Amino acid sequence: MNKLTILSLAITMTGCFVVGPDYEKPQIEAPRQWRFAAEDARDTANLPWWQQLQDPVLNTLVEQALQNNLDLKIAIANVEQFMGVYGATRANLFPQIFGQGGYQRQQTSGEANPFFGGKAPDTDFAQLGATMFWELDVWGQLRRAKEAAAADVLAQESARDAVVLTLVSAVAQTYIELRALDRSLEITRQTVDSLVEENRIAKARFDAGYASEIEVSQSDSELERRRALIPFYEQQIAQAEHALSLLLGKPPGAIARGMTLDELAPPAVPAGLPSEQLQRRPDVQQAEQNLIAATARIGVARGEYFPKVTLTGDLGQASVELAALFTPGANFWTIGGRLLGPILTAGRVAGQVQAAEGAQQAALAYYEKTILTAFREFEDGLIASSKSNERQTSQANRVEALKNYLRLSRTRYDEGYTSYLEVLDALRQYYEGQIELVQARSDTFTSLIQVYRAMGGGWIVAAEQGVQMPKPKEASFFP
Repeated sequence: MNKLTILSLAITMTGCFVVGPDYEKPQIEAPRQWRFAAEDARDTANLPWWQQLQDPVLNTLVEQALQNNLDLKIAIANVEQFMGVYGATRANLFPQIFGQGGYQRQQTSGEANPFFGGKAPDTDFAQLGATMFWELDVWGQLRRAKEAAAADVLAQESARDAVVLTLVSAVAQTYIELRALDRSLEITRQTVDSLVEENRIAKARFDAGYASEIEVSQSDSELERRRALIPFYEQQIAQAEHALSLLLGKPPGAIARGMTLDELAPPAVPAGLPSEQLQRRPDVQQAEQNLIAATARIGVARGEYFPKVTLTGDLGQASVELAALFTPGANFWTIGGRLLGPILTAGRVAGQVQAAEGAQQAALAYYEKTILTAFREFEDGLIASSKSNERQTSQANRVEALKNYLRLSRTRYDEGYTSYLEVLDALRQYYEGQIELVQARSDTFTSLIQVYRAMGGGWIVAAEQGVQMPKPKEASFFP
């Protein structure tokens, strides 16, 4: 009766103590200008922003990437892996029961035992039963391990969401770059066609004696200079298509096109965002879960200072004859307990605690850095979006001025008021102005994409549900 009382008391004590510090969310100072009630900002952050570009082809590419991207499949598999680790760690809180059985037949040397007259009889031994092992979590060490494993699973889920966030941004940005290269190639080919005609006229004027050979040479030079850019842009386009194919999880190949760069509609972006919205970014959530896990592992390490209480037991049947294995007299059972505590470990336990505390401090610093990085990226995106819009406007005005400059220079040349060099200079500047305008418009879209990437947003969950992304199997209790 006293033994049962002691056992009941030990089991009751399990759950009364939890060694190690409890997690407390760090307080991070956020920029004051973002602390405002902005429901429209939250709504904007939660939108599937790439759909605002109004390009059905881009929408299809994003869907294909979410279904087939290999980095995302790796991230999904990592969640599955850590869910399995969580299940194995949680299992340590419960009794472990194993079946066991064995059979042995033995002949002993008669010379080694003279009492059998030189011949020893054969002997049998058969056993069938179950054995149990259970470590009582008196100090909460195993519960801390379970807490750390659960945080690891959530961290991997956040890492998967971060891959989704990065993937969608990369697909959209690469698609924008591809359409910008398409437009640059188109402008280059139009300029080459114009230069071919200019070169024909220059040669005709030279043959008629109205132009010098130097004008023909200048025309030839400018024509070949621009013609050499065609294979350059074709190479860049092919490489952009290959990069986009990799994001889509398919071999390198051609990519379908939708709207032109000029037809794409830029998504709207709020002027600010509540700081708590940014703290829900996947990378921030991952950093916090890593901090939670590191804090719990301090308890796991400190638990090694305390004695471990284990219960063991065996139940089954054993017999020296196989035929008698299932008779009532063959039953056996054992039950016992064990207490094992550290006395001298030469600093092993202290070293483990020190390592766990150091890891927790590193995780805390990384969490704070991740939040500050989120604030910086959002602010950088807003600045880039604003300034790229200004640059695009100025560049568009410059292109209009250069277009007029080209028209006037041709008129002046035809009327003999200027040299052919002025026409070529006007052509060169007009071409470069158009290319720079394309780049400015591409940069505007890129900066908007970076703003949405910096915001995170609830659209990630909707995107995962839209493509029916596989969920990890729940941790099993059997076997």
